[in-house]
Amino acid sequence: MKKIRILITGGGSGGHIYPLIAVVEELQRLGKETGTALDIRYFGNPERYGLELQSKGIRVTRVAGSKLRRYISFLNVVDFFKFAWSIPQALWKVFWFMPDVAFSKGGPGAIAIVNACAFYRVPIVIHDSDAVPGLTSRITARVAKIIELGFPSGVEYVSAYAERVKVPGNPIRDAMRPKETDLTAVAAHEAKLALKFVPELPLLLVIGGSQGAGVINNFILENLAAMLQRYQVLHQVGMEQYDAHMAAYNATASPTLTPELERRYRAVPFFGTDFRLAFTAADLVVSRAGASAIFEIAAWGKPSVIIPLPNAAYDHQRENAFQYNEAGACLIIEEENLIGNLVLAEIDGLLAHPEQLKKMSINATKFYKPDAATNIAKDILSLL
Repeated sequence: MKKIRILITGGGSGGHIYPLIAVVEELQRLGKETGTALDIRYFGNPERYGLELQSKGIRVTRVAGSKLRRYISFLNVVDFFKFAWSIPQALWKVFWFMPDVAFSKGGPGAIAIVNACAFYRVPIVIHDSDAVPGLTSRITARVAKIIELGFPSGVEYVSAYAERVKVPGNPIRDAMRPKETDLTAVAAHEAKLALKFVPELPLLLVIGGSQGAGVINNFILENLAAMLQRYQVLHQVGMEQYDAHMAAYNATASPTLTPELERRYRAVPFFGTDFRLAFTAADLVVSRAGASAIFEIAAWGKPSVIIPLPNAAYDHQRENAFQYNEAGACLIIEEENLIGNLVLAEIDGLLAHPEQLKKMSINATKFYKPDAATNIAKDILSLL
């Protein structure tokens, strides 16, 4: 049996790695259906996601990663040399694997690997999740056979290659996709109990992306007493911020709370297997506007309050949020408007109107594209 070699690359955050995993899951499924053996390898710097890639049967080949910062920093000098080194490193390592096809999710480190593949005439598919494609995607679009986008608005940024552009949406891992049984009132009731929350009180799920969001974390701490008078809060703090957050919570917030109110708050560094439970239980999601976060919220049909990161590259988070808002699926609150009474009034207004929450939920479900990972995987295999 001929083995097909597929190279995947992309990195910097869960927003790059998790969609890669989603597409790999579909490639593996399609491979089994057709009796095709696949050798899928990740090239790049997976950072803390290396073991997660390996758990999916993906071999990791490390290539130096570099990042272009849009502000003055000594690290730009360091990363210039990393980038210079990554070019021969990528050429050498790609040569010894010599893939039949390559798939890039963009992000730091992907440019050298994609260009190495182009040098060896390997057919390339790229995907960008955001409403405004990133620098890596814009650079590598010229060598890609197929350019996949998460948002239709991204087409204008790669208009020179319009005949190669498709808009499948954003791929989501199988473990993060809801089953019909997860979306019932009974499931939500049981999930709250499993998380040790009271089923009768609304539950806010607060997520700041895979790395957390310091501004949102601080806002929650400063307004926690008032929030817990109204609802319960399940808060993903971020792995790197968790210890500092809990120290601040124990020093400032906890002493002001009664035991009953303390039971209404739970902070976690990062959702692992509890992710499905958290989304099943949530009545309203408060989140940053990363593309992966938005499409996961949409997959679960959850009404949401979206807080864009103001200094994101090309202001892509604000554009992600605006397009999701135009679909009628969320409420946007700018970071500069994170003022206790204002935010709580907006949340109270949403929770007081179940019909509005229902409408947002329906619009979120319409926004989601459940076949994104499958369609991208089929496009990758079509180039063989």
